[in-house]
Amino acid sequence: MLLALDTSTPQIGIALYDGARIVAEHLWVSKTRQTVELAPAVAQMLAQTGTDISQVAAVGVAIGPGSFTSLRVGLAFGKGLAMSRSLPLVGIPTLNILAAQVTVSGLPLACVLAAGRGRLALGWYQAQNNGWQATGSASVTTAETVAVEVTSPTLLTGELTAAERQLLSKNENITLASPASATRRPGILAELAFRRWQAGQTDPAASLAPIYLHIGEPIPG
Repeated sequence: MLLALDTSTPQIGIALYDGARIVAEHLWVSKTRQTVELAPAVAQMLAQTGTDISQVAAVGVAIGPGSFTSLRVGLAFGKGLAMSRSLPLVGIPTLNILAAQVTVSGLPLACVLAAGRGRLALGWYQAQNNGWQATGSASVTTAETVAVEVTSPTLLTGELTAAERQLLSKNENITLASPASATRRPGILAELAFRRWQAGQTDPAASLAPIYLHIGEPIPG
């Protein structure tokens, strides 16, 4: 069983995955209380599914970009669990989770995350080998900039406010994913992490670092 954790933004997501099905999936928007909410939520999910902690054999965690505080909560919890129980740990870039939820097409894909103060973390993807491949590093931008700079047909998914959605929808080249389909699912994170775990592509718990948002600099992809 793999436990997935995503605290990249105020949205918290947790999931249990056994390789054949999502055993449990829970997501909610926290009012800056990730530190006190995450551990009890994981304990409740284990209890609800009758899963003992000893059955968790690996941990998958979203590593950003995202907010400094939010990312630190999820990564610290995941690292602590992995190190204390000698479990494999897999870090997945958060924008990759969003991309994996979108049906592959011939159009370029833009994935965005709320970066605070009206900013967005933006990553671009192209279809490759029946999946999405990031093209270059992600960057810090705004919905206003995206609305002006997108001049050819583009799919766009991710966290957006109502005002940002309204602004971007005015650009006829942008096809917006619906709010439900644009919500990061921890079950998708679990699948991505499970595949990497099974392929032996795990990360050292001691050195796995989050992708922090640095204003004015590219976000490592």
